[in-house]
Amino acid sequence: MSFNQVKPLKGYELVKEQIKARIDSGELAPGAKLASVVELAATFGVGRSTIREALSALKAIGFVEIRQGGGTYVSAELPKEPPAAGGTALFANAQSIRELLEVRKILETGCASLAARNRTEDDMRSIGDELALMEAHLHDEAKGEEADVRFHLKLAAATHNSLLIQMMESMSQRLHDSMKESRRLWFYGERAEARRLLREHSDIYEAVKARDETAAFEAMMTHLGKVEAVLRKAIADADH
Repeated sequence: MSFNQVKPLKGYELVKEQIKARIDSGELAPGAKLASVVELAATFGVGRSTIREALSALKAIGFVEIRQGGGTYVSAELPKEPPAAGGTALFANAQSIRELLEVRKILETGCASLAARNRTEDDMRSIGDELALMEAHLHDEAKGEEADVRFHLKLAAATHNSLLIQMMESMSQRLHDSMKESRRLWFYGERAEARRLLREHSDIYEAVKARDETAAFEAMMTHLGKVEAVLRKAIADADH
């Protein structure tokens, strides 16, 4: 008779599971505000960093929303899919997201390079507008995602290649879904801040603005490569 190895849960995972159980049971209803980090730390008898990790994990799988300076709330719309075996439903989707990222690496690095060659001043103002919106909505996940998608679509438009533009527009919904899921994986896997993602987009913008085709290609490859690394980790964790 063989058994699967049992891995002890970390402190933040225990906290996460207890909070999630109360959400699942309806004790914490959609839209309800959770106690502060300080209060939760005292209740659970753990450090504040453990609470923050637990809340970040719950945010990553769609159970809570963390509002900058406004506290943490149960998501108004809870995930419909139950956790998949060996990992969350989010991580179970990682394979399909990775396939789309592989396409994006081929398509969007070319877009960035060609945009650096063909862009106009109007293109740069339009792309810059989306970068400014991403910065203005650093802590508004939905609006940040929308600006992120438009940034990439406007970058494609700056190539002035009608076929590339059509290809990007045809996959715009998939692009939006991919960014939504990969952003969650990024924040969950890296504990990264939105500002780090903003800097990567800024690097792409600056390279295109400088008409540096090589730097634009490399900046886009770096951006997508980092997201792919988080995906690979998520897939590996889900397999164990």
